[in-house]
Amino acid sequence: MVTTVNEHIIETVPTPAHTSSAETSILPLSLCLTLLRDLETLIEVVAEQLYGEDKKWNLIVLTEAAKVCVRLAAFRNTGYKMLLQGGETENLEHSDDSSPQESMGHLTKPIRNQGPGANHPQGWNSWNLEGRAMSALSNFGQNARTVSEPTWLRRVQQQQAILEPPTKVITKPSLSTFLSEKGTRGGLFVTGEIMFILRPLIYVFLVRKYGTRSWFPWFISLAVDLMGNSILSVITMSQDSRKDQHFQFSKSEKDELKRRKLLWVLYLMRDPFFSEYTRRRLESTQKIVEPVPVVGFFAEKLIELLIGAQTRYTYMSGS
Repeated sequence: MVTTVNEHIIETVPTPAHTSSAETSILPLSLCLTLLRDLETLIEVVAEQLYGEDKKWNLIVLTEAAKVCVRLAAFRNTGYKMLLQGGETENLEHSDDSSPQESMGHLTKPIRNQGPGANHPQGWNSWNLEGRAMSALSNFGQNARTVSEPTWLRRVQQQQAILEPPTKVITKPSLSTFLSEKGTRGGLFVTGEIMFILRPLIYVFLVRKYGTRSWFPWFISLAVDLMGNSILSVITMSQDSRKDQHFQFSKSEKDELKRRKLLWVLYLMRDPFFSEYTRRRLESTQKIVEPVPVVGFFAEKLIELLIGAQTRYTYMSGS
């Protein structure tokens, strides 16, 4: 935890280019999520030692509830962007619909209008008589103001302009504004993201009520994961087919969807599936490779580590 705080301080040194209100508000939330993830295993071990195997789920439920609250706040503060790594990584990339021509339009226009033979019906052609007169008048006004100012003041202003460029203030849309702008797919995206955020809390709450041997929490958690990822996958496929620029996922968000699908492997390590199927497969594999001198030794140690890690919810939670 100390290392996490240290890395956070080093990586978030304030610079003139990163001083927007949105960034300063999301960083503490991402740090809180990282600290909760580092602390949850200790909470589980202490709760099991103090209250036993059955009652330890009370503290685990409280931990997951705290993570849900922080993630919902982070989801809102980012302007309803997809949470990367469960909210521990900032989502600062622009979506695929922001093309360089649109974002740099104010720079490309003057380049097209430059040159002796360039004429634009609504642009400022500096090669005609009127353009030269306006340019001379503008330069005269700037020079007169510069001459009237002291040299030391101009030097200080130039240094401040270099060291403190104007910051871009990013406004965070409200939920109603986001849904009105993004339409139906925006509502589906919010639904899928909230299902991803709530899934761990739903799972541990059901485990606390029905126990780890019950199939009900396992199936409900898997159903929530499948439904949430299916909603986001439908949005992605509709974007690729229709090429609608109104709502697009960035590359990091598409990678996050792939990461979430890989987390489905953890269902093989959760009870009761692990006790009924996975553990038997591991033990049978160990018996097969046991006669092999080197492979049998490492396979035995690996299986022991997997069985030991499976007993901890936080190692297999994927949250």
